[in-house]
Amino acid sequence: MSPAPERRLGVLLSHLLPCAPPPARHGRHDLRVGEAGTGFAASPCAGGGKGDSSGGDYCVFCEIVKGNKPAYKLYEDDVCVCILDIKPLSTGHSLIIPKSHFPSLQATPPSVIAAICCKLPLLSNAIMKATQCDAFNVLVNNGKVAGQVIFHTHVHIIPRREGDNLWSSETYERDPIKNDQDTKDLVSCIKGLLFSPEDDSSEGSTIPKEL
Repeated sequence: MSPAPERRLGVLLSHLLPCAPPPARHGRHDLRVGEAGTGFAASPCAGGGKGDSSGGDYCVFCEIVKGNKPAYKLYEDDVCVCILDIKPLSTGHSLIIPKSHFPSLQATPPSVIAAICCKLPLLSNAIMKATQCDAFNVLVNNGKVAGQVIFHTHVHIIPRREGDNLWSSETYERDPIKNDQDTKDLVSCIKGLLFSPEDDSSEGSTIPKEL
């Protein structure tokens, strides 16, 4: 198996396999944060939740929120919790999880998404300083085809370092967008689908008329 598929498989398996106690760390990179003696980071989920605060099916994230499953907890407020990922792609790889169960990003209320996004600067700055990383990715795997295997909305914070080569796609040469009719039709279609006439959420928004 080539390195790229192995990495993609690793991302999927990181949410499917139970975790073992992490190795002890010492010094300024020690990230053992959370409940004393838990020995666990973020845990896996059976997938396919159906809404409500605890989810219709078994959901390990809901179990963590309720305190029934251990996790290395970095942050918590009334809306969300931030924990370490079970099998991090890099040291400090964390997940921000809403306390209420929503199976996908589009099923998550804007107010909850806003609350999560508001915490990104606070959490990412702390994680970057603790891990002494150069940068970080913010990632959402939304839908099965996109790699989502835990069907409870969550946002990844993945610390990055120069030359870590986490994703081979970062080295791909990309073609510029074509200024043709297909592109203009796509823009028009997306604009037309953004807001329905009776949708008050469009108030105050500006949608450019030209490409």
